[in-house]
Amino acid sequence: MGLDCYLCLVTAGLIVRPYADSATVPQVVGLLIGPVLVLSFLNQVVLTAVVGAGAGKLIMGIRVVSLPDVGRPGPTRLVRRWLYGLCWLPLQPWYGMRARAAGAGAGVAGVPGPRTEGVARSDPAGLRQVRRSDLAAHRRAVAGRAG
Repeated sequence: MGLDCYLCLVTAGLIVRPYADSATVPQVVGLLIGPVLVLSFLNQVVLTAVVGAGAGKLIMGIRVVSLPDVGRPGPTRLVRRWLYGLCWLPLQPWYGMRARAAGAGAGVAGVPGPRTEGVARSDPAGLRQVRRSDLAAHRRAVAGRAG
């Protein structure tokens, strides 16, 4: 997720850079919002629907799969996941400050992660991120049982 965000912001910055010299800070922020949203959607929804992962995940050898069939996720689930990410990411500083103020134990970004019997809370869209090598091994094992 971090690499995807970085790639999106750098690309949007490069797109907006020629216009940033003559603009005020609020105008530059306004100029960045559109390309960031479009690039984020293209990466998280369109690219993931086509090849199974966004740019950052492809670089890291990770694939996004749907559960329980471990197949390629559909566009509805990807859009839901993208929208959830747009709402979740900006709130992380707030959750971190709130957790530190309450003296809670460390979790992801300083927030104790909700757990169910040792398993982290699932993705709200029913998707998982898995290493490409683990996915290939799983598919070989399933094919071996079927044959």
